[in-house]
Amino acid sequence: MWVLQSSQIGRQATFQSHLCYPALASSRLRVSFVALNRSANPEKDIKSSNNQLIQSLCRGGNLKQAIQVLSSELNPTQQTYELLIYSCAQQSSLSNGLEVHRHLANSVFSQDPFLATKLINMYNELGYVDHARKVFNETQEKTIYVWNALFRALAMVGCGEELLDLYGQMNWMGMASDRFTYTYVLKACVVSDLTLCPLQKGKEIHAHILRHGFDTNIHVMTTLLDVYAKFGCVSYASFVFGAMPLKNFVSWSAMIACYAKNEMPMKALELFQKMMLEASNSVPNSVTMVSVLQACSGLSALQLGKLIHAYILRRGLDSILPVLSALITMYGRCGEIELGQRVFDNMKKRDVVSWNSLISIYGIHGFGKKAIQIFENMIHQGVTPSYISFITVLGACSHAGLVEEGKMLFESMHRKYRIHPGMEHYACMVDLLGRANRLDEAIKVIEDMRLEPGPTVWGSLLGACRIHCNVELAERASSKLFELEPTNAGNYVLLADVYAGAQMWNEVKNVRKLLETRSLQKIPGCSWTEVKRKIYSFNSVDECNPQIEELRAFLIKLSTEMKERGYVPQTDVVLYDLDEEEKERILLGHSEKLAVAFGLINTAKGETIRITKNLRLCEDCHAVTKFISKFANREILVRDVNRFHHFRDGVCSCADYW
Repeated sequence: MWVLQSSQIGRQATFQSHLCYPALASSRLRVSFVALNRSANPEKDIKSSNNQLIQSLCRGGNLKQAIQVLSSELNPTQQTYELLIYSCAQQSSLSNGLEVHRHLANSVFSQDPFLATKLINMYNELGYVDHARKVFNETQEKTIYVWNALFRALAMVGCGEELLDLYGQMNWMGMASDRFTYTYVLKACVVSDLTLCPLQKGKEIHAHILRHGFDTNIHVMTTLLDVYAKFGCVSYASFVFGAMPLKNFVSWSAMIACYAKNEMPMKALELFQKMMLEASNSVPNSVTMVSVLQACSGLSALQLGKLIHAYILRRGLDSILPVLSALITMYGRCGEIELGQRVFDNMKKRDVVSWNSLISIYGIHGFGKKAIQIFENMIHQGVTPSYISFITVLGACSHAGLVEEGKMLFESMHRKYRIHPGMEHYACMVDLLGRANRLDEAIKVIEDMRLEPGPTVWGSLLGACRIHCNVELAERASSKLFELEPTNAGNYVLLADVYAGAQMWNEVKNVRKLLETRSLQKIPGCSWTEVKRKIYSFNSVDECNPQIEELRAFLIKLSTEMKERGYVPQTDVVLYDLDEEEKERILLGHSEKLAVAFGLINTAKGETIRITKNLRLCEDCHAVTKFISKFANREILVRDVNRFHHFRDGVCSCADYW
């Protein structure tokens, strides 16, 4: 009766009763009772119900309706705004996000640091970092969460230098960093090109971490390890890893990846074995398996790769695309194209990375036309080629000498697919033309580049000059390389190779003196072979192998027999002005010859010998391996730094084009 006497309260009570639908359904008496109890402060009841309705609509995915109710709500709560912002991000709706932001800017929460953090995160998720910056700049009370939100946004879009500048301002203001701060600023060192040395910045942040006691935080230290790994500072990364009091599977995976990506596959496999034996609480995940497969690829360790494949199947990781792509690459780089093809054929779903892996394995084996066919099939299947796709297919053309096909593919990049050629693509074209002795065209490609030619481009030209003994162009390319990479001994060695091929021994001596004065050392040749699931390594000057004397004696005997059958040692590859006998002795000590001899002695008759080398296969080793494959009736697979060589019956798959 009291409710009915007041028309205003009655209207408010009726509105409330409709919002409380279950109460209305149960009994009229209960509705009157609820309304009577809430009528003491009806405005508060409506406010509460509106906020609850908005939140409920957001949770149900009805964002537009939620914003409509928001327009009639004068005092939304912090939780209401939070859910609205989250919904805008989830539905990728910038227009709704801007509307919520405008409403928030005119409310009592306009300077709320918690909601400012949520807004920055929302704009970051939507890909509008400029809006995130604006929110940050307009927020007067910047908590560490506000700073971290912007740091995260900047790291994700590669604005590393800006992030580090802001980090300096934050430190100057006396704001204490937390573990997330350090994670983002460390990522800033690697996500963009800095005017200052990014590695030095990483070391400075490392000092901050130590000074503020975060060196025991597993997340921070794993990110630091990853930074050192990306800059190739394996010793620093190893030190950080060793000093970590606790390690999880992410830490182990990061260190294994560090070794695998920095051409230390033996170390990667050793660490993986240690992880499996010691870290019972660290179960390898898909990321770990990709790194381990890369290490197997680096060593052509087929038997170990098969064991890893079996483990992947047992763990149910065989449906993860990066793992399957790594498997394709592993089998291809171990000389088993058919197994790589089988993995690809059995994939239920494929992405561009899977196609790239298949193209690349045919390319490094010299099957250029097959690689192009797969590339075209990929496009026919509706998969758009990526930046990497063109690197793999152009590389395949280079290994097979398919000059015209390569030129057509290169021209189609921007014209057809709107992909601007990068440094790697230009390097592939220079390599393709240079190997085919079309050096004038290679120079024109360099001169017409829209980028400043880098070391990979000039290195490709110098490599081609070595093949065709073009002294003039070699000197031009090497002068550029000495400026760009003054500490890369390989460039000096290549120039010396060119001079040696032209019988210019004084110039060879001058280059060697230059190496000595700059305290540079040639990378020693190293080869690996797998026998009975064990990896054995051989160096050009190897005194540690217990079978070294047996191997040398075997090679001397083999060399004598081959000479009787027409073999002539190619002593011109030795860059020293020595007598022929001494040059022959040096040639017999090459690491790939030691690996072949070891394989012949320690494997069963008819078993394929698989070898990996860290440098280009020299002409003499190539000729010797052809002889051995014929007279020992063995198939020998050698993968050098450039490509695969299948030796069988005295013939190599490269057709002497490498």
